Amino acid sequence: MDVLVDRCAALDVHKDQLTACVRRWKAGGRRERESETRTFSTMLASLRVLRAWLVSEGVSVVGMEATGVYWKPVWYELEDAEAFELKLLNPTHVKAVSGRKTDVRDAQWLAKLIECDMVDGSFVPPRAVRELRDVTRYRRRVVESGARERQRLQKLLEDAQVKLDSVVDDVTGVSARLILNALCDGERDPEMLADLAKAKLRRKIPQLREAVPGRFNDHHAVLVRELLAHIDYLAGVESRLDARVDELIAPFAAARELLMTMPGVARRTAENVIAEIGVDMGQFPTAQHLASWAGMCPGNDESAGKRRSGKTRKGDPWLQSTLVEAAWAAARTRGTSMQTRFWRLAKRRGQKKAIYAVAHHLLIIMWWILHDHVPYSEMGDDYLQHRIDPVRRQKQLIRQLEQLGVTVTIQHAAA
Repeated sequence: MDVLVDRCAALDVHKDQLTACVRRWKAGGRRERESETRTFSTMLASLRVLRAWLVSEGVSVVGMEATGVYWKPVWYELEDAEAFELKLLNPTHVKAVSGRKTDVRDAQWLAKLIECDMVDGSFVPPRAVRELRDVTRYRRRVVESGARERQRLQKLLEDAQVKLDSVVDDVTGVSARLILNALCDGERDPEMLADLAKAKLRRKIPQLREAVPGRFNDHHAVLVRELLAHIDYLAGVESRLDARVDELIAPFAAARELLMTMPGVARRTAENVIAEIGVDMGQFPTAQHLASWAGMCPGNDESAGKRRSGKTRKGDPWLQSTLVEAAWAAARTRGTSMQTRFWRLAKRRGQKKAIYAVAHHLLIIMWWILHDHVPYSEMGDDYLQHRIDPVRRQKQLIRQLEQLGVTVTIQHAAA
């Protein structure tokens, strides 16, 4: 293999230590390559020594595998160095030499791949986007935890024969909370409990009298208090994280507003997308590159002229789930091309594949919006009518009728 990088380095990173290998030409004019390997601690002081050594060696490219979260502190220490290019390598794309596997041999193998320019670096967003990503991901976990706590509350109320969930839309709403607090305080009179309903829920007072108090006792009261307290705590955390997201996304506010012009893309969805892919689409040469990186496009597994599988590859699970949620919202938005696209595919391939295809289409549009800095332009639910070839459509319908045993005679309508 031809050597394309004169001086390069590779890092085999672990939790407490890393092995660094530098590849260079031997001194004395001989066209032979040599390796120098050193071991460093992952403590900050040792990482600074590593950085100074790499700079002194004059390396132009440094690569490391994405090993869990252990690569991050090493990357953060080296990313500002102007002396060399930093590459994050996908472990699935880098196969170590089998047999006698050691940290030194892994580092040497990575260095050989880098010097021949046989590996591409993975996408690592800038620091501002990474900080936004940390907050949005944690916010999503908090929201999911709140949803799970509400489900536990509903399950507990069912156990107590309190059918509040059958009458109210939200068991943590204003009226429901007043009723639950009264139950926890010892109130068991159905009339008194139902009379706590507010606003429109007062229309359902007869149903509320039947729904409460059930078999609610002191045991249920203890658990309900704890669940409500935890739900309130998580709501407070979510509110504070929202405020932090507003601060971090301020430089990208224009991009967020552009993404929100798309059907199915609400404020939080736009924030989550920006946190995962950033706003600089120069990182992805085309929209198809972005879809491939995200794992939202069909796989490509072909051999001997036969396509064996179209399964999507593993990508960013946070981005994938966000896009699928947005796709479901877009598919339910009437009068949009997204809804037409979804049902057109669902009839042939099923709803699961159809919604993934819509999510893929949303991501392609997002790339163009962020690349060209333009809002979304809706094509309408009849956009397919302008793309259908009348002759082809006619032949298709005739073929379907003939398959049903019908003889078709074509007679064109008078102009």
